[in-house]
Amino acid sequence: MGFLTAFIVPSLAILGFYLGGFYNLITIFFIFLVIPIADYLIGEDPENMEADQARIISEQFYYRLITYMWAIFQVSFLFWGSYVIATNSLTTLEWITFTFSFALVTGGIGITVAHELGHKKSKIERFYSRLILMTVSYMHFYIEHNRGHHVYVATPRDPATSRKGENFYLFWARSVFNGYFSAWKLENSRLKRKGLSVLSLKNEMIWYSVLPFLFCALLTALAWQFGYSNYWNVPIFFFAQSFLAFSLLEIVNYIEHYGIVRKEVSPGKFERVNPMHSWNSNHRLSNFFLFQLQRHSDHHANAIKRYQVLKHYDESPQLPSGYPAMIMMAAVPPLWFRFMNPKLRHWEETVYHAA
Repeated sequence: MGFLTAFIVPSLAILGFYLGGFYNLITIFFIFLVIPIADYLIGEDPENMEADQARIISEQFYYRLITYMWAIFQVSFLFWGSYVIATNSLTTLEWITFTFSFALVTGGIGITVAHELGHKKSKIERFYSRLILMTVSYMHFYIEHNRGHHVYVATPRDPATSRKGENFYLFWARSVFNGYFSAWKLENSRLKRKGLSVLSLKNEMIWYSVLPFLFCALLTALAWQFGYSNYWNVPIFFFAQSFLAFSLLEIVNYIEHYGIVRKEVSPGKFERVNPMHSWNSNHRLSNFFLFQLQRHSDHHANAIKRYQVLKHYDESPQLPSGYPAMIMMAAVPPLWFRFMNPKLRHWEETVYHAA
């Protein structure tokens, strides 16, 4: 039942709005205060399932159902958010806090679910992944992450691998723009291999670039059609929450891969990805909310493995806390470097240079 806790976050966002005023901050306080404290008090969970049990659990439909429910919920949540923005005259502070709380749902958890589904083979799971990414205007992630990041992680070629000494804000610009252009290159290469034109309707990047705008237009048109007085706020809200949502994704990317590099075994070729090539966190509560994304080391070593059976590796580099606390730390570069550079040096001395 632990993974259903993810639905607490949108429940708080909805409750905060209807209570109004200060209560719009309740989701933000919960994510960045309550969860880090609970992570500290509850502690870590380094236990792994036995192989036979993992095979059974990985096939149980219940765990897939939770992700399907989230995909459908996220689309519904966007309709509700657009309704709220179009029918209420919010103060500037209410608008900002509501939008940020909203993005903690669509980006903090929603993109995590999209990431999980996008690695799977079934058409329905991949469809739901793209559907969620459409709601945050980041559909190219489906291409760049699977065909780019997982191939080139921890190498200079990967825009989503943060460099040693690089602060989050510089990383954000490099990862966002280079990741988008990388997705175009990867898709163009796929089409050329199949003998198709880049301008073909089978170019997924054309669709992925257009669909968020069409979805936003639908939300706006519905608000206008129903006569909601503030319908013109809908596109501003949609792209604002998208920006915040994919920025949350990028700060998580920054945390997961900061300074980690693979050894170059020959010019342009690198050692195989293993559990030593991502930062890991086993903090129990935040792992429930994030579908065990924090067991990132095993995810990169075994990308198709389902979230409920991801393993802990003692030898993987370990973060000092779960992602909510690490996000706050990464947002303040001097604080981040103070805590993480010594850990990175330890990894370099014991793993990279020792290999």
